[in-house]
Amino acid sequence: MFDDGLANRPDDAGPTDHRTPVVLVTGLDASSIHRVGDAVEGGGVGSVQVHHDLTQVEDGRVVRTLSWRGPDGRSRHDVCIVELAHGCISCTLREDLLPLLRRLHRRPSVNRIVLTLDPVLEPEQVAWSIENVIVAGMPGFDDAPAAADVRVDLTVACVAEEDWLTSATGDLSLAEGGHVALDDDRTLAQVAVGQVAFADALVVAACDPTVRDAWASARLVAVLKRLAPNVPMMFELPQRPITPVLAEQLLAAVPSRSRRGRIDGPHDPLLAGEPPLDSDCGVTWVEFHSDRPLHPGRFHEAIDALLDGVVCARGRLWIATQPDEALWLESAGGGLRVAHGGPWLASMTDDELAQVSDERRALGALRWDESFGDRHTSLVALVHQGDPAEIEEALRGACLNEVEFAAGQQFWSTFDDPFGQFHADPCDDLDISDSTVDAVPGLDSSDPRDN
Repeated sequence: MFDDGLANRPDDAGPTDHRTPVVLVTGLDASSIHRVGDAVEGGGVGSVQVHHDLTQVEDGRVVRTLSWRGPDGRSRHDVCIVELAHGCISCTLREDLLPLLRRLHRRPSVNRIVLTLDPVLEPEQVAWSIENVIVAGMPGFDDAPAAADVRVDLTVACVAEEDWLTSATGDLSLAEGGHVALDDDRTLAQVAVGQVAFADALVVAACDPTVRDAWASARLVAVLKRLAPNVPMMFELPQRPITPVLAEQLLAAVPSRSRRGRIDGPHDPLLAGEPPLDSDCGVTWVEFHSDRPLHPGRFHEAIDALLDGVVCARGRLWIATQPDEALWLESAGGGLRVAHGGPWLASMTDDELAQVSDERRALGALRWDESFGDRHTSLVALVHQGDPAEIEEALRGACLNEVEFAAGQQFWSTFDDPFGQFHADPCDDLDISDSTVDAVPGLDSSDPRDN
């Protein structure tokens, strides 16, 4: 069964891009990732598939597999062990994947690169690294991000119908969910939601029809269509696994206006892609907006409303004690974090304002207040079992009341603020690692497809 969910696809008539396209294949279930990755790789002439197995990363070892089809149509595989000085995901990207992408770009036989990501990887992190991390020290290459040679063409997310929604709405850590521990605080829900929300296409591994719960399946589809709106969705049946032909049909259905590696910021639209706003199987988006600041203590208490019966939430916060900078809230399942989201337009210097996009300026102008500028709270929550009215009531109660609002900023600054630097719920310390990478050693220059 195939549903492209599209109509009147726009024609992308931009300038020719000579960079090698990259297809990211992601998901929590390793077997689904490999099936889909093999199908995508097998469906394109000149495709090479790259996979890093991170199950041994804590020991400083990563198994890298490159796969492609030879002139005779038979599959070829090149497997090697990558030794890392420090066992972590960042090392894998910095020391192996990013320079490998640049080298593959220069191979005439490579027309497309398929990255089948380890289940613990989030495609947004990989796309950000390709676009921003400088690959330096490679003989014959200028120091530049991998994006100088490759581009993320699209992302395919694999979803297991049987248990994806359970993972996406729970609070298990990656280690508790059976995945390798990578010394971070991410949960299964955070990874599951992030993988689907970043997708340009979905492949749903369907349950055995004899045990399928029709209502649960309908609810899952309702969640997926709101989390990844207007993307083509293919259902992989147990008796009909995905094939290269089906994979190419799926990729061809992705519209040019799709995300295609674009990374949204805290001040971008919260409901990009025009998701359905109606309720289906109890699944709906709840929108909350306020031109009054949030009381930090009461909002901290209201957070629970965003963790019960909610798939995910995200939004910009105007906290009364922090007038200069928006805070960014993001939740998935039973976990939530609040971090810095950048300054408000009203608190920027002239030099900072000169760097702001026209779109953000226009959005700020639409709600500009003479006293407070563009400061506001906008938050959306994808509910699957919760009560939208209770969420609205909890958030509205967290806003300053008439007396508090009239007292002004000097009074607001006296409030205790649990969001002083950043916040995670459950209320544990959250390690924020440095994402800046400045050097990447080169790789062997031989073409893996020549083996």
